[in-house]
Amino acid sequence: MTKIAFLHTGAVVISPVMDLARELLPDVTAINYLDDRIVADLRDPEVADSVPGRVEYLVESAKSAGADAVMLTCSSISQLAASTAERVGIDVLRIDEAMADEAVAAGNRIAVVATLPTTCAPTVALIHERASLAGTDPQVEAEVVDGAFEAVASGDRDTHDALVVAAIERVASSADVVVLAQASMASAAEKASVEVPVLTSLRPGITRLAERFAPS
Repeated sequence: MTKIAFLHTGAVVISPVMDLARELLPDVTAINYLDDRIVADLRDPEVADSVPGRVEYLVESAKSAGADAVMLTCSSISQLAASTAERVGIDVLRIDEAMADEAVAAGNRIAVVATLPTTCAPTVALIHERASLAGTDPQVEAEVVDGAFEAVASGDRDTHDALVVAAIERVASSADVVVLAQASMASAAEKASVEVPVLTSLRPGITRLAERFAPS
């Protein structure tokens, strides 16, 4: 049986990822790895340099456990996928790659909404990377929503969603598509009233994973 490891930086993402894995990957065994200090440590100059090594260690652990591939569920570390895969010798996939491809296909004006600066910059970089592969050069605007991450981290999902929805509705008026940079923001997507697509990473990412590992 195929075995896929999911590497998380926040426990809040594990449940929705597993729900989608059960739906879309019923014949796959899923393993979860969590380092819930990575996001905080990326903002701390004294320990930020430790993150690539910690991600590599977790990917090595997944490989040792028999994983056929590892999927990074956090956009803050998605830029480490290729280098980690090369060092460890296992496929390391990005859950937000499919979302970025959808955004590039949706239009030339892309708005990125994030709740952390450490996630915003990698998401913008990923969109430009995927756009380059597609032969396009979109205009990408980004906004970090102050206070939203702190709200959800303390368990206040309602405040988080209200802040994110307000940002979505504000930026959508001048965009062809809105991208939510973090998987933890998905709960806000359905609550926004806008006329453009609002993209999240979980379902597109795991759908692409399912297509890749579909039984032959």
